[in-house]
Amino acid sequence: MPFFGFGLDPTFLLLLPAMAFAFWAQHKVRSTYEQFAQVPASNGMTGRDMARSIMMRNGISNVTIEPIGGALSDHYDPGAKQVRLSPDIFGGQSIAAIAVAAHEVGHVLQDHEGYFPLRMRSSFAPVAGFGSTLAMPLFFIGLLFGNRLAFGGVLMDLGILFFAAAVIFHVVTLPVEFDASRRALAQLTSSGAVMPQEVAGAKKVLDAAALTYVAAAAMAALQLIRLLLIRDSRR
Repeated sequence: MPFFGFGLDPTFLLLLPAMAFAFWAQHKVRSTYEQFAQVPASNGMTGRDMARSIMMRNGISNVTIEPIGGALSDHYDPGAKQVRLSPDIFGGQSIAAIAVAAHEVGHVLQDHEGYFPLRMRSSFAPVAGFGSTLAMPLFFIGLLFGNRLAFGGVLMDLGILFFAAAVIFHVVTLPVEFDASRRALAQLTSSGAVMPQEVAGAKKVLDAAALTYVAAAAMAALQLIRLLLIRDSRR
């Protein structure tokens, strides 16, 4: 999430633990992914194959699997009914590739079953995107001109309100992502798609990816607290 230092504002110290956690989470994701990207899956399937296999096994035929550029840019678009996999996942035959692909199909299963948190996140995404774009500019303008403009405090409050929408989005994202990983692991194990000795590796990949969402939510929540403290200190 974006942030401003506001000079020597001591409330910035609130963000340091979340920032440290975020950096560690990113390192954990990348190192775990790179480790298991070097471990071939014994079933010889690519990420695309695994995604297709899970959907077929669950009677889902209206979702396509498409390649997308970038690294670890994999996601499911419920509006377009598309699973989009990055090159290393789409054509990769590693434990990491099939675990990530299975996670994205976990979202497909959620959508297919009408999983409420996913619907809520999808509906809330435009509001959160709009809010996160406007939040900081409004708050910063209100902070700069609060003592000179009668509506400076109103702008700060609006910025906080918009930012709160982004925080809610991050919080709602957590159960969606954890549930997708749970579904992915269940699909990989119950079907025998991965050998028992490979399950631990797939779980490590899924668990590491979940850390990034926890870090993002923590950062957003602490930033919101910081904005509230700054607003109160200006009154």
